[in-house]
Amino acid sequence: MYAVIKTGGKQYRVAANDKILIEKLEGEAGDQVQFTDVLLLAKEGNVEVGAPLVAGATVVGEIEKQARGPRLIIFKKRRRKHYRRRNGHRQDLTSVTITEILTGGAKPAAKAKAAKPAAVKAEAPKAEAAAAHHGALATGDDISLIGGIGPKIYTALTNMGITSFAQIAAWTPEDVTRIEGEIKQKGRVAREEWIEQAKELMAGKPPRAKTDKARA
Repeated sequence: MYAVIKTGGKQYRVAANDKILIEKLEGEAGDQVQFTDVLLLAKEGNVEVGAPLVAGATVVGEIEKQARGPRLIIFKKRRRKHYRRRNGHRQDLTSVTITEILTGGAKPAAKAKAAKPAAVKAEAPKAEAAAAHHGALATGDDISLIGGIGPKIYTALTNMGITSFAQIAAWTPEDVTRIEGEIKQKGRVAREEWIEQAKELMAGKPPRAKTDKARA
């Protein structure tokens, strides 16, 4: 079974599971699209030609991705007129997978949209960092007041059980080497003077960074 549809000023012969590249349609990957401009329908050897459209026929597809066509160069020149123009163009296209061909006015089943994994991935580190921050404050100092300890490093340190200024102030060279290996930041402890900052905060001095001073 196949059909001939019209979209974007062009005609396409399609069947179930076919992939076609057509003029851009609005939507995201996974969205369902319907083509109601069906010009011809062939089923079990019988061919029905529309006048101009086949009544009750619908072709259903699913957007696979939004794409762009090859780069085209448009060059114009007028002899003896000192006129030259060179422009490029790439057509916006949509890749669609045909899922079914419906007849007799049948309607496609509604498709539930899946949750966007990118949004979940983006929110997960923030939630993890917030949970680690609150848990550490309940049992120790706010080590994020030390300049150079951002959210990612803060989470890594608290996961290693480092939650107080006293722990950082007591680090030995071997501890520094091990911890820098864990956070993959070689030389950072000495460069940003984490141990010295921890000792200053233990002595009641304000944080070095201006933003940390305002927050404290």
